[in-house]
Amino acid sequence: DAETPKFNENARTMKIDNQDFTIYYSPECPYVEYEIKELSEYAKEKNIKKILVGVDDSEDAQLAFRVAMRRAIELDATLVITSILEKDEMNIYQAMSRDYIHGERAELEKHMEGYKKIALEAGVKNVQLVFSEGNAGEEIVKHIIPAVEPDLLIIGALSKTGIRKYFGSQAAYIVKYSPISVLVVR
Repeated sequence: DAETPKFNENARTMKIDNQDFTIYYSPECPYVEYEIKELSEYAKEKNIKKILVGVDDSEDAQLAFRVAMRRAIELDATLVITSILEKDEMNIYQAMSRDYIHGERAELEKHMEGYKKIALEAGVKNVQLVFSEGNAGEEIVKHIIPAVEPDLLIIGALSKTGIRKYFGSQAAYIVKYSPISVLVVR
């Protein structure tokens, strides 16, 4: 009863608005293994030393995290893990409460420390955490990428909540406006 997998129009026409590469990735695809090998070769050619991965609790983000860890280990790259506290998921009273936002941020930071521990135990040598608040796509493209200066961004296609859970919003925004190469994992 699962929905038939499909790519958006950009994937079908193979047109992206930037000069970097984009891979639409699904573990069910018979070509994934080959494409990941191609990505690894590209990464070695481009000397990828810092990988940024965006995480939340969605399955796609979890898969993106695992892919990012493997690439960081393989390339001996720094892994920078980021998560965004999205205020639009809060009601007006929560958004105005400093105590509520502080509590949410503390919970997010604790959760992110868990990701860091997993990455270090898996063999990633250098792991950094970056937290931010706001719209996830805009925060990553406009603030986190310029501050962190990664060589590659790995994100999940679907988010965990709301309308953003459908590919076409946050992930599409990031792919369209990111100044670096993006790997979208599904």
